[in-house]
Amino acid sequence: MLEKIDALLAEAGSDKEHLLSATIYLKDIQADFAVMNEVWSAWLSPGQAPARTTLQAALARPQILVEISIIAARR
Repeated sequence: MLEKIDALLAEAGSDKEHLLSATIYLKDIQADFAVMNEVWSAWLSPGQAPARTTLQAALARPQILVEISIIAARR
């Protein structure tokens, strides 16, 4: 999923170093928060973490475990 975000950011003239905020929706925050946090932190460059909100939500389809909404500035 994060590779897709990289591609979409590049298509829009941005990259993960220009993230302003992220909202992460998890189907089951108790089960998935720790793993999501590890993957998210590893994906970001050190010192480049945007403002972030993570919450539990009913997602569009039962098989979806995570949804991420990003706001970024252009390079």
